[in-house]
Amino acid sequence: MSDPIKVDIWSDVQCPWCYIGKRKFEAGAATFGGAVEVEYHSFELAPDTPVDFEGTPVDYLSERKGLPVEQVTRMLENVTNIAASVGLDYDYDHVHQTNTVKAHELIHYAKSHGRQLDMKERLLKAYFVNGEHVGRIEDLADIAAEIGFDRADVVRALESERFLADVKADVALATEYGIQGVPFFVIDRKYGVSGAQDAATFANVLAQVRDEREAAK
Repeated sequence: MSDPIKVDIWSDVQCPWCYIGKRKFEAGAATFGGAVEVEYHSFELAPDTPVDFEGTPVDYLSERKGLPVEQVTRMLENVTNIAASVGLDYDYDHVHQTNTVKAHELIHYAKSHGRQLDMKERLLKAYFVNGEHVGRIEDLADIAAEIGFDRADVVRALESERFLADVKADVALATEYGIQGVPFFVIDRKYGVSGAQDAATFANVLAQVRDEREAAK
């Protein structure tokens, strides 16, 4: 039995393409059919965002990118349609634009308990589908408790910044790798795939790694 193919994914909880890319990668891995081990890494698209941003995602993106509101609205409609094509029901009318550093700390907390993938999925759903707030400790603790974590322990971990160094280490490694946008996939520590590529692209890269391993035996 060969070792699973390691896939390291840099991603942000408030990145619409990261959730779409997650679904496309999952479909590609299913098509590939072999053993794959996934680990998520923190990437903050907008670390200067206040926890309680006053305004909508349209307001935020319009201000940050200097684009007309109408153009941003069309962009979000486009990404919502693409999300729907992979089974995701984005609800930008209820998205809470926020700072995601605490969400990343919570993902590392879950990783320390062997449940990183569960937490990553739940937080993406919280942000894009459920209209939940993923920037405040109390809200994050509620989400964590819902999927079986000890709420009080989560609050302690987030208030003490127990996992902040892990978040910063992920961000530093992304810089070292030259990663400037997410999602970014590092497959078998040697192939980089940028963006929410088609499922077939991921399946092909995974198959290539498997074939190279076989040829090296």
